[in-house]
Amino acid sequence: MAKKKVAPVKKAAAKNTSVKTKKAAPKKAKTIVKKAATKKPAIKIVKSKSKPAPKKAVAKKVVTKTTKPISKTLSKPVAKAISKPDTKKTKGPSEILTDAIVEGILEVKGRNISVLNLQGIHNRVCDYFIICQADSNTQVNAIAGSVEVMVKKLTGERPYRKEGFENSEWILVDYVTVVVHIFQTEVRNFYNLESLWADAEVTEIAFDK
Repeated sequence: MAKKKVAPVKKAAAKNTSVKTKKAAPKKAKTIVKKAATKKPAIKIVKSKSKPAPKKAVAKKVVTKTTKPISKTLSKPVAKAISKPDTKKTKGPSEILTDAIVEGILEVKGRNISVLNLQGIHNRVCDYFIICQADSNTQVNAIAGSVEVMVKKLTGERPYRKEGFENSEWILVDYVTVVVHIFQTEVRNFYNLESLWADAEVTEIAFDK
C-alpha cells in the first residue's frame, strides 16, 4: 500500500515546475516593452532642435525696410526734373538779342517790323531776320543807331558788320545769329525779302497800314 502513494507525488512536482516556467516568460516581455518606451524621448529632442525657421522671416523684413526709402528718393528727383521745363521757359541768346533789336527799332518809331525765324531751315544764313522800314534816309539812319545803342545796353553785344550807311536806303546790321534790315518803304517793296524766305515763321510787330 505504501508504494502506490509515491507516484502521484512526483507528477505533482512536475506540474509545479511547468507552472514556474510559464510565469517567467512574461517577465521578459515586460522588460522589452519598457525599453521601447524609453526610446520615445529621442523623437522629442529632434523636434526641439529644428526651430531655426523664424530666421528667414527676419531676413524678409530687412529687405522690405530697405526698399521703401529707395522708392521715395527716386520719385522726388523725377518729379522735379519734369516740372522744371514746364514752369521755366528760358530764352536763348538769339531770342534775347532779337528782343533788344525790336526795342531799339520801336524807340525811333520804326514801322512794319517783321521777325523771320529761320531756325527750321537747313541752309539758313542766321537764326533770325528782322525787317523794318522808314520814310526817309534820316529815319533809317536813326533806327540803325538806336538798334546799336539798345543792344549794347541790354546784351553788351556789338555788330559784326554794318553796311548801307552811305545812302541810308537799305542798312544792314549783322549780329551773326540775328541780321537787321532797315529799308526805306519803296526799297523794301522792291526787294521783298519775306518772299525769298517763305518757309520761315514770320511774326509781325506794330504793323502799320
